[in-house]
Amino acid sequence: MTSPALNLPARAATGAVAPTAPTRLGVGLGWRSEIDTVVERQPGLDWVEVVAENVCADHLPASLQVLRARGVTVVPHGVSLGLGGADRPDPDRLARLAGTATALGSPLVTEHLAFVRAGGLEAGHLLPVPHSWDALRVIAENVRIAQDQLPVPLALENIAAQLAWPDDELTEGQFLAELVERTGVRLLVDVANLHTNRVNLGLDPAAELDRLPLEALAYVHVAGGTMVDGVWHDTHAHPVTEPVLEVLAELCARVAPPGVLLERDADFPPPTELAGELDAIRRVLEGSTRA
Repeated sequence: MTSPALNLPARAATGAVAPTAPTRLGVGLGWRSEIDTVVERQPGLDWVEVVAENVCADHLPASLQVLRARGVTVVPHGVSLGLGGADRPDPDRLARLAGTATALGSPLVTEHLAFVRAGGLEAGHLLPVPHSWDALRVIAENVRIAQDQLPVPLALENIAAQLAWPDDELTEGQFLAELVERTGVRLLVDVANLHTNRVNLGLDPAAELDRLPLEALAYVHVAGGTMVDGVWHDTHAHPVTEPVLEVLAELCARVAPPGVLLERDADFPPPTELAGELDAIRRVLEGSTRA
């Protein structure tokens, strides 16, 4: 078989859908209930992202209501839709995500290019999808179904992986580019995940960025991790490292991101340390020739 990585078919024949124009977001921080007041009081914060499954549209946390009243944009970030699986998206999960986006007045919603369940079993983790043409057809239809049910545009995130499928026919960047071309879905690029895949799978972040249609970029994630026994773990519980900021700079050399968000899910540091990491992100953005 001729490698699709070397002989990609013309995309124009796939019924391409143009991505919607991005919303300008700025620099943001992941909202978590453990640090709700810290997030509220963080100076210069343009927007926040909330894990969609952690809030109820009918009973929004008071902190999120305070932020919204202040004019801070809130974006729901899903983790359980499983658009990368063989099954079609669950209507109830889609309805809940749509309701959350409406309740928050969000300009978009985001999810992961991953599968999370199969055969009725929950993986409890974001697992990589096979980067094959067959998988692309299934996932593109899943994305279209989700887009039809959501009240705002959808963006998909590249995940951190500790393994790759042995029969992949495309790189992750090529797979995402094809998915954007076929569906018009936007991209959430996690530069920490690109760094993770560099360490664990030997992938070159710059090469993957070159393969991505960055005109479809919705925003960027930045997060910390740690090395354990030669494997990089994207923990969201450690400080952001310099190599991750270097990948962010690589991205910024190609496009001015509509938004950049710092994720932290555990082992929360003092507010001054969070502010310092946000300032480090701002310095990268300010130092970019495209900023």
